[in-house]
Amino acid sequence: MWALTVAAIIEREGRFLVVEERDDRDGHRVINQPAGHVEPGESLLDAVRREVREETGLAFTPEALVGLYPLRAANGKDYFRVCFTGTVPLEAVARPEDPDILRCHWLTRDELAAASLRSGWVLRCLDDALAGRRFPLDLVAEIRYER
Repeated sequence: MWALTVAAIIEREGRFLVVEERDDRDGHRVINQPAGHVEPGESLLDAVRREVREETGLAFTPEALVGLYPLRAANGKDYFRVCFTGTVPLEAVARPEDPDILRCHWLTRDELAAASLRSGWVLRCLDDALAGRRFPLDLVAEIRYER
């Protein structure tokens, strides 16, 4: 069974908002987009707004769907990542609300490529967004996760 997750690509002046967290398997610090699991009964758009707020303290406005990404993780679980692009308030400072998030960073694509990433999908989602992949939000606006 797939675990349904959402992720957000947020760009500001060539830098991307990411979060630093600990890998559950080995405790190493890894970088990820603001992302997380969709809760039962929650829409995909509500989930991505909630995850960005919890992990960065910022209000996220989804603008487009970037893509859908199936993943078999190193832990053996299957995830289905729904990635969005959007914005946060221009002058707002990211401050994580979730205690599992160590810090927020604004990194370039090259800095991300050199970082220890949560998964290969972090860079793949970013590269798809940079390549201009955009699908209208109405493709997923009414989808709610039901277990």
